[in-house]
Amino acid sequence: MFSQTDFTYMERALALASRGMYTTTPNPRVGCVLVKNGEVIGMGFTQPAGQDHAEVRALKDARSRGKDPRGATAYVTLEPCSHFGRTPPCAHALIDARVEKVIAAMEDPNPTVSGRGLAMLRDAGIDVRCGLLANEAHEMNIGFVSRMTRRRPWVRMKVAATLDGRTGLPSGESQWITGEDARADGHAWRARACAILTGIGTVREDDPQLTVRAVDTPRQPQRVLVDSRLDVPLDARILDGAPPWIFHSAHADAQRAELLRDKGAQLIELSNELGKVDLPAMLTALADRGINELHVEAGHKLNGSLLREGCVDELLVYLAPSLLGSAPGMFDFAPPATLDARPHLKFHRIDRLGDDLRILARFADAHVAGPLV
Repeated sequence: MFSQTDFTYMERALALASRGMYTTTPNPRVGCVLVKNGEVIGMGFTQPAGQDHAEVRALKDARSRGKDPRGATAYVTLEPCSHFGRTPPCAHALIDARVEKVIAAMEDPNPTVSGRGLAMLRDAGIDVRCGLLANEAHEMNIGFVSRMTRRRPWVRMKVAATLDGRTGLPSGESQWITGEDARADGHAWRARACAILTGIGTVREDDPQLTVRAVDTPRQPQRVLVDSRLDVPLDARILDGAPPWIFHSAHADAQRAELLRDKGAQLIELSNELGKVDLPAMLTALADRGINELHVEAGHKLNGSLLREGCVDELLVYLAPSLLGSAPGMFDFAPPATLDARPHLKFHRIDRLGDDLRILARFADAHVAGPLV
């Protein structure tokens, strides 16, 4: 169905899509390559929200080179959109440009529009094919797929630990367990996320900025704090700069709430029956606010709560070749009654970074619909 040439151009489109890794949120990362008579005549990737999508950028690029897109083949990593949002439908732009063929990696996962863009192109007489490098396209936009199909972000929990699973000394000292390469890589994962989440315990102990610093990024992810009683110190660094979102319970002090609002923080009340923050409801609230990927960097208590509530999709674990013995661990939750009842994960990737290991492991029951083709 697809030639080696098709694979080559779609790989190029995926490489273009990756250039929007840090900037397209809440939109998906999409790349487009226009090819005519064996020549690439235009390329583009989706710009920040409200600006051109990949297909429009590619068409503009072709015309700026003096190339006519009529009769071209468009290789695009996601089904061209068929609806009016902040920008007009890309399917219309391709139809108006009179391209001859569209090869898409996967359908749009949005159930309200999935398949409509491809149908619109077919109805206009364009040869449409879908499914080329679908898994790669799905992986690049796993957070967008999660938000569209599950109404929750893809949640990635990052932990740095020793080989015996310890994250710091009993005194709270934890800087630095891993080496410089691992720490820089952790910031790259922060940068690709739409939001970074931590808990009040981490704020009290470490006073983190919760920003991307070790890699270049054109924008900082939204900072999110779980703080049931609004105990965050008013001079905490998480309150500096762009205002954080703070999820709290109904038991939070009203006066503290007013002081935090005065500092610009956005407060969101979500309580469960125990008087704590309702974590599953928090994920829905984040999805409703356009968060595709949520990066968690918290302490063992909040980590354990998120795991217990089924709120984590994958673990990003950095293991250092050292031991700490009787010290805090990665997660705090009650052990299962039997070995068969323990949470199961699948290793997705294992890499070496300097002296450390990076393990990306996904929960076996973390389900995001596969690529639509």
